[in-house]
This record gives sequence, structure tokens and C-alpha cells, in this order.
Amino acid sequence: MNALSRLFGILMLWIYCCSGLAEESMPPPVDMTPVQVSQHAYYVPGGTGIATDNFGFVSNAAFVVTESGVIVFDTLGTPALGGKLLAAIRSVSDAPIKRIYISHYHADHMYGNQAFADTGAEIVASDGAKRYLEGEVAQQRLTERRLSLSPWVNENTRIVPPDRYLRQEERFTLGGVTIRVVDVGSAHSEGDLALFVETDGVLFSGDIIFQDRIPFLGTTNSAEWLEVLEEMERADVAVIVPGHGKAAENPREIVSLTKNYLAYVRASMQQAVADWIPFDEAYEATDWGDFFEYPAFLEANRRNAYGIYLSLEQESLKSQ
Repeated sequence: MNALSRLFGILMLWIYCCSGLAEESMPPPVDMTPVQVSQHAYYVPGGTGIATDNFGFVSNAAFVVTESGVIVFDTLGTPALGGKLLAAIRSVSDAPIKRIYISHYHADHMYGNQAFADTGAEIVASDGAKRYLEGEVAQQRLTERRLSLSPWVNENTRIVPPDRYLRQEERFTLGGVTIRVVDVGSAHSEGDLALFVETDGVLFSGDIIFQDRIPFLGTTNSAEWLEVLEEMERADVAVIVPGHGKAAENPREIVSLTKNYLAYVRASMQQAVADWIPFDEAYEATDWGDFFEYPAFLEANRRNAYGIYLSLEQESLKSQ
């Protein structure tokens, strides 16, 4: 009887492990139909929820198709989603994937790098991404996602670093399409890239711009981020594909949500720091009515405000 029990236990464990492997290898059940926004530019729109919603498909990825090759911008938040992105690209073009630009090294934008390992594409990121990769947070986030996004993020998931780091900007032409990639510095993250398809007037902004939801400010330099947004408002852009949310053909409108939110949080917390008001008291006294109805407000807003409050305290101490 004991032998039969042990055999049954081993059999059940084998079935459990095999089913887990099958689930891991299955593509997540999300729609990833490419949306064409110009002659050469496409993107796949993620959901508007928090990082672990929609099987991790909550950010956008984009790509540029030319006769001579494809340029990819971000690879999404799991290797499986990266695989679906690769299939989505292949549904549009069989041209070789030449280069992958990662807007910033946050988990929801780059865990999909693994799926592109056999394409031979060069991976490029901002020079500031080194600070994230060399710190503790990158590994801590991977450990957390192995739990919160299991089995799509698991023990086989690894952070694929860039092949090259970009400082400032580069401009090139591929298959008759001119592309400009700019390192906008430490804005939303330690290092952010934006890609402008000059031929089509399409901007891939990464998380410098959010649409239809409250941004997660993360390790933001709010002053520098505002400067970047103000420059984007003045740019001659026909379409903006943000890091989260739908593409917009009214660039000033899409820029204004992120800019107005960021400016409001900064101004509110700046006054509190100047008046030596404790954060909890300042937060409760602030009127958040203009932003309360946006997705991710409850998950992100208090954390955003506290992060900016602390950074403004540091700015204040440095100026003394």
C-alpha cells in the first residue's frame, strides 16, 4: 500500500510538472494584432492595468518596417510575450530584424528580449540603463515577477543586457526610412530612449508619455522629465505611440496628460516641502480630483507623490 501511495504521488508530481511546462511554453492568450499608424510604423497595444494584469501585456511595443530590415522598440514584459511580438512582426514582414531599441530597462518593456535571441539583432539601450542593471532592484524585480507572473516569468527567465549603450542620439537611414533615436536622460527611469521615425513623423516615446492612465513615476527625475515633455510638445510630430495607452494623432493632447499630472504632483509636493509639511498631511490636503478617475490612480498616485516629495527634499538640501 505504501509503495502504491508513493507511486501515485510520483505520478501526480510528474503530471503537475508537465502541465506547468506546457503552460509555460504556451503563448499567453492575449490579442497582439499589429496596428499600423503610418506607412512604415506599427505597434501592439498592451492593456491599461498594473504590471501583472493581462498576463503582463500592459505596455506597448512598436516596430518600423523597411525594405532592408525591421527596427524594434521594446520587447514587452515576458519572454512569451516577446515571442508573440516576434510572430506579430513576422505577420507583417519577413525582413531581417536589424536592431532592438529598449526605451528603458523596466521589466514590462524588456523581459521579451530573450525571444529575439536567434534573430541576430543588436540590442541598444540608454547609457543610464547601466545603473539599473548594476543595482539590486533589477534582480529583486525579477524575483518578484517569477512569483507574480508565473509561469510566464520563471527560473528560465533572465535579463538580457544591451549589446550597446547609447549616449545622446544617433540618426540613420534604413531602406529609405530615416530614424532618429535620442537618449533623453534620467526622466522616467535611470535612462530613457525615444525613437522618431522622421520619414513618417511618428514618435515612439516609451514611458516618457502615458495615455489613458496615471504613469508610474518610478525613479523619475521630475524636473528633467518635464523639460523633455515640453520639448516634445513643440516637436513636429504627426503620431505619438506612448509606452502605455493608445497611439494618438493629437500629440499635444497626449503629451499634456503626462505633463500636467507630473507638474501638478511636483508643484503640490514642492509647496509642502517648502512649508515643512509632513507628507501624509500634504497628500491628504491635495485635491486629486482631476486625476482620480484615470486607471492606475489608486495603485500609483500615492507612491508617485511620495517619491517626488522625497526627491524634492533632496533637492532642497542640496541647494542650501
